[in-house]
Amino acid sequence: MVEHDDTIVCRCEDITLAEVRKAIADGWRTIDEIKRVTRAGMGPCQGRACRMLIARELSSHCKIPMEEVLMPAFRPLIKPVRLGSFIKEDGSGGQ
Repeated sequence: MVEHDDTIVCRCEDITLAEVRKAIADGWRTIDEIKRVTRAGMGPCQGRACRMLIARELSSHCKIPMEEVLMPAFRPLIKPVRLGSFIKEDGSGGQ
């Protein structure tokens, strides 16, 4: 399978294979580190589409089995809440 540097790895953040490879060449060795320097995996899918592609690149570059690639930290999704939600109907705070 031929992969070009302009191949999009993270569709949410429009990150190319070249950007991921550069991050790896710069010394970043975990998916979390690559996520922080490239934003890959920070889009709406939270890395579900690109996580394994990045892991494969790390595995190939570092010559380690995929099982040894450190998976990223997963955080629960958050939902914005209006501040008014914390005020009682009578206008007082929640205490």
